[in-house]
Amino acid sequence: MDSKVTLSVIKADVGGLVGHSSIHQDLLEEAGNRLDGAKHQEKIIDYHVTACGDDLALIMTHRKGADNKEIHQFAWEVFEACAETAKNLGLYGAGQDLLSDAFSGTIRGMGPGLAEMEFEERESEPVLVFLADKTSAGAWNLPLYKAFADPFNTAGLIISPSLHDGFKFEVHDVKGHKKIVFDSPEEIYDLLVFIGAPSQYMVKAIYTKKDEIAAATSTERLSLTAGKYVGKDDPVYISRSQGAFPAVGELLEPFTRAQLVEGWMRGSHTGPLMPVAVREANPSRFDGPPRVICLGFQLTGGHLIGPRDMFDDPSFDLARQECNKLADHMRRHGPFEPHRLPMEEMEYTTMPQVMKRLEQRWKPL
Repeated sequence: MDSKVTLSVIKADVGGLVGHSSIHQDLLEEAGNRLDGAKHQEKIIDYHVTACGDDLALIMTHRKGADNKEIHQFAWEVFEACAETAKNLGLYGAGQDLLSDAFSGTIRGMGPGLAEMEFEERESEPVLVFLADKTSAGAWNLPLYKAFADPFNTAGLIISPSLHDGFKFEVHDVKGHKKIVFDSPEEIYDLLVFIGAPSQYMVKAIYTKKDEIAAATSTERLSLTAGKYVGKDDPVYISRSQGAFPAVGELLEPFTRAQLVEGWMRGSHTGPLMPVAVREANPSRFDGPPRVICLGFQLTGGHLIGPRDMFDDPSFDLARQECNKLADHMRRHGPFEPHRLPMEEMEYTTMPQVMKRLEQRWKPL
């Protein structure tokens, strides 16, 4: 048996209560029962089921490696069963993220978001699982840069011998279907040229200089997959912590200040990413503002010890207040940029239809 453990986090919007604001308890129970059965059948080692907003998240450990067909098909079947439960309850957008009628060998490109990493478990293995709602996959670029490349955020980059050499950033061009790896700190200026444009260039994974996996994200963009707007990507991000990786507090520190991200209402607006406890991840103001939660686990023998709700902490109160103030400021712009996304990011909304209908009325200057 492979000694490495695989941490797989797969999420999907399979139905919202009410509208896109939250999730029904029956969906959590349906998923939990199915994952419990898989654990007893030794298909997986351990699991945790949770939700951020209207997105159901399956957190699983196993020894089958990343991109394993059996694990992906099992997750797909769980989402299908939960979507059926959502339909029976009349929930909103039931099965929204399931963009195919049949499993095709991998869950990638089928709608759900996916972050996986395979590694040799250390004697003590703290891991953090971040889940966001009402935003896109590029929302992780800034927190990842702060945590793994900014010494003003991560003291370990200066004072810890195990972090001092820096990290490697794997960046994906999701529109050009290409990838590149940047070394930090040597190439941080080149890195920032690209990840500062998070709608196209996204940090997919981070490695130590010795090629040990540190973090992984989901970079699936629903609109690029479906060819139309079917909801925001609502991404996931997982990270190992301590030792050769940033400390828990260093990974959380980027979320102490409000960050503007794309998403919010109809996936077409800019708004602040608010760090909240799981119980508060039920966005309702203008279907938002965007939310992020973080669950911490100690991983031992593949078993998930926890979770601890990492943002259930009054030290993030000021960040939440700042997010609410920014939300007010952005909302005052109504349908004007920068609250509404730039035209090039509106191509999967009604904008192209309006442009086509009026194209004959435009006259040369």
